[in-house]
Amino acid sequence: MDRPSEQSPPSGFRARLHTIIFEADTPAGKAFDVALLWAIVFSVAAVMLESVAQVRAEHAHALHVAEWVFTILFALEYVLRLIAVRQPLHYARSFFGIVDLMALLPSFLSVLFPGAQTLLVIRVLRLLRVFRILKLGHLLGQAEVLLTALRASRPKIIVFLGTVLSIDVIMGAVMYMVEGEEHGFDSIPRSMYWAIVTMTTVGFGDITPKTVTGQFLASILMVMGYGIIAVPTGIVSVELAAATRQPLNTQACPGCGAQGHDLDARFCKRCGTALDWAPSQNTG
Repeated sequence: MDRPSEQSPPSGFRARLHTIIFEADTPAGKAFDVALLWAIVFSVAAVMLESVAQVRAEHAHALHVAEWVFTILFALEYVLRLIAVRQPLHYARSFFGIVDLMALLPSFLSVLFPGAQTLLVIRVLRLLRVFRILKLGHLLGQAEVLLTALRASRPKIIVFLGTVLSIDVIMGAVMYMVEGEEHGFDSIPRSMYWAIVTMTTVGFGDITPKTVTGQFLASILMVMGYGIIAVPTGIVSVELAAATRQPLNTQACPGCGAQGHDLDARFCKRCGTALDWAPSQNTG
């Protein structure tokens, strides 16, 4: 009997496990996903309730136990997801794989750093799976288009942020020289903070220029800020238009669990596993 290749989907127990965990088209898969979503909601609610002093004083032990019960359940689910795919590292490095792992770490970190369990609210990101369960695949496809546009915009955004940072350094140094410590600009980093707040048109008002020269420079920076804010919007809009292609499906790759493939895709764009596998064909 031939051994399965690295590109072939899981079979047997792993195939059934993949269908339940990654697909919502079967009764078992939908039941699993619905139960998972409710567990996520209850776990996030428990973390939020623990931050309320009165509730914490009366139910601290129960909330602590609930937190660890949910953590153990999610840890088991994470392990099962790794078992269900043929290439676990690909899933572990995917968006949902990272979110699943980050949803577990705060509980274990709280043993060394008390209070870290507050970060468990990151589990709310796991609720994004509701799009697949409710058959809102077109929204998931649009999210994939948006991510593609953001990835394509990254080089331009990096150059843009480098330019903005350079302007902030220069203006911070100039304002430190013009205003001086007596007007609150007591260091270049603090002056850079003022430049960032001014350029983004936030204007906290905790530091303000007092001299005519400083106010003139601040005015220039404010006007410049309006133009700068529009730049990243234009960059992403162009890439978004370029990324709008044919609709995407929500089939989960049996190799790494990735979704958002083109409708005519035959292989996973991330790990290369065949996407034309149907669990129902492997009966017998």
